[in-house]
Amino acid sequence: MLNRIFRAFRYRDFRLMWLGACVSTIGTFVQQFAQSWLVYDLTKDPFYLGLDLFLGQLPIMLFSLFGGVFADRKDRRKMLLVSQYIQMTCAFLLAILFFTHTIRIWHILTLSFVVGLGQSFGGPAYSALLPALVGPEDLSNAIAMNSIQFNLARILGPTIGGLAYTAFGATWCFALNGLSFVAVIVSLFMIQVKHVPPKSHEPILHSMREGIRFIRKREGMESLVVLAFCTTLFGFSLTGFLPVFVQNIFHKGPETYTLLLVFSGAGSVCGGLIVAAMEKLKQQGRVALLILIVLGTVTAAFALSRWLPLSCILIFVGGAAIMASASLMLSLVQGDVLNKKTALDRVMQTNSFDGRQLIKASAMATRRLQRMM
Repeated sequence: MLNRIFRAFRYRDFRLMWLGACVSTIGTFVQQFAQSWLVYDLTKDPFYLGLDLFLGQLPIMLFSLFGGVFADRKDRRKMLLVSQYIQMTCAFLLAILFFTHTIRIWHILTLSFVVGLGQSFGGPAYSALLPALVGPEDLSNAIAMNSIQFNLARILGPTIGGLAYTAFGATWCFALNGLSFVAVIVSLFMIQVKHVPPKSHEPILHSMREGIRFIRKREGMESLVVLAFCTTLFGFSLTGFLPVFVQNIFHKGPETYTLLLVFSGAGSVCGGLIVAAMEKLKQQGRVALLILIVLGTVTAAFALSRWLPLSCILIFVGGAAIMASASLMLSLVQGDVLNKKTALDRVMQTNSFDGRQLIKASAMATRRLQRMM
């Protein structure tokens, strides 16, 4: 049973990349914990919280399609290294600004945009590198393991961030994130990438149009991409505004914020493990739609809840639902194009615009709805 669930770990390069990415993602969530809490603490205005989250993802929405094309033409490892250097520098800059007590809200907003710029090319490069680390028959398992890595970090990151913030202050949260990038940088130097990008004289915009045209031609593919887009746009915004719920609804501090984030991450890990354990689930599309209905119901119930234990249960179920549905939709896409290498690359290019990149960008839409309500 365990061998089937974790079969992607048979590959040395995948193990190294997984461990490095896990440490780095934990550091990212440590910083995200402190940054979101401090932005709202400094301004007492949910607008700035949403603006910070939006600016961090704006470059990803604008440039990820370009990043996907570059990932097919350039050395993916070098692209990832440049992305890590940019994000590490920004983390240490924030640590210095907080340590010297010179931090201003515009510093945070500007550096969030720069980090998003690095991620807009690093994210597609990582997605494109993944199929080169495992065999074709284990790609779906590697994708599930990568999702589990991300959501395991969602548990450990806020926990470590809450402890570091309470014991040492925000400076250490940013410094820990900066140090965490060393792990993924070392792993990138250790892996042996077999993919050699072919030289192409095809214009970048033409490559992007080809990727979009391919998706539109495949039956059901366009619907899947739109569904994934809407899921991330409306489903992930809840965690972005947790500081508002914690302070205004529950009247608690960073400890409660940590608790809710941990429950959300734990639910996501459970959802990812359930999907990874299923070899061949029939009618994946219908199952994904049913899970999304559950997600919408749970999100509405969380918004109405005023009892913390119930909110913890609801955000746990919500985390499991969104990860399970995302994994199922990605499996459907991958199953349709897995046998066509070029097709898979084009879908990965286009899909890099989607997914978790919109988690925080959806905060602006949520904030707009909140004002209307």
